[in-house]
Amino acid sequence: MPQDKNRQFLEFEKPIKDLFEDIEKQKQLAEKNPKIDYSSSIRQLEASVIDKRKEITQHLTPWQRVQLSRHPDRPYTLKYIDKVFTDFVEIFGDRNVKDDKAMVGGFASLDGETVMVLGHQKGINTKMRQYRNFGMANPEGYRKALRLMRLAEKFNKPVITFIDTPGAYPGMEAEERGQGEAIARNIYEMMRLKVPVICVIIGEGASGGALGIGVGDRVFMLENSWYTVISPENCSSILWRSWDQKEKAADQLKLTGDYMYKFGLIDGIIPEPFGGAHWDYNEAAALLKPYLIDTIKELKQIEPEERVRKRIAKFCKMGFWEEVTT
Repeated sequence: MPQDKNRQFLEFEKPIKDLFEDIEKQKQLAEKNPKIDYSSSIRQLEASVIDKRKEITQHLTPWQRVQLSRHPDRPYTLKYIDKVFTDFVEIFGDRNVKDDKAMVGGFASLDGETVMVLGHQKGINTKMRQYRNFGMANPEGYRKALRLMRLAEKFNKPVITFIDTPGAYPGMEAEERGQGEAIARNIYEMMRLKVPVICVIIGEGASGGALGIGVGDRVFMLENSWYTVISPENCSSILWRSWDQKEKAADQLKLTGDYMYKFGLIDGIIPEPFGGAHWDYNEAAALLKPYLIDTIKELKQIEPEERVRKRIAKFCKMGFWEEVTT
């Protein structure tokens, strides 16, 4: 995780930033005056940081959760793979066009069991964000994901997907190579996979970009992630012709985990460290790991044909509607 001096803070995290600045000042004073013991005051400030993180977590608005999902220090797919799994062997390319760096995946070991893990990958700095295309996969990324899922099915290994994308890449070249078809094909094929499939939204879950690897027996969301058909900014630009109403859009979209669970679109919400996953990568991974292990054990007790039947029924019954008679 980032060192304290390299941490980045969002606007609503300013009280925590102020406390960190006070801690840094105390540490500097301790270096200048070694005969004076500042340890007690530093510990008190560190305890205040934890309390403030708890306080902020309890009163987050939907827009603030969106901001946390995009936090520059937030762990991405490769970080979770590093912290949750062992013996990861990355697999590259879609055997058609190229290797999409916005989508990563391969075989790994989870508590002694081999699984196929894949997901969107954003960059940790400007250069890497460009390299990873900001987590926006092209058609070859979704085709690579499908290749890996079929490989997992061939060897009867569970599939785990991590979703974190502002959307599939909308460029002309992506459309020319069949972006819509690639996502639709993945949705169709994931419905029929004979192995257990677990999907976890770890950050942004936007539109078809998320659905392209988002069809599973169980779908979970991290506490500070979001899942909806459109980003708050784009929703605001369509409805109000401006991004200025993005906070209102985030509220109206009902995109947070509590609403998604209430609507029956996800199966559970995975807690994060107080203040967000960016505060402690190890704790974030430790909170996630038991959900994956227990869910795989549960799903393996079900026959493949029955799993597929239940998966299809699960997605077919989503949504609310009313029949009006005239």
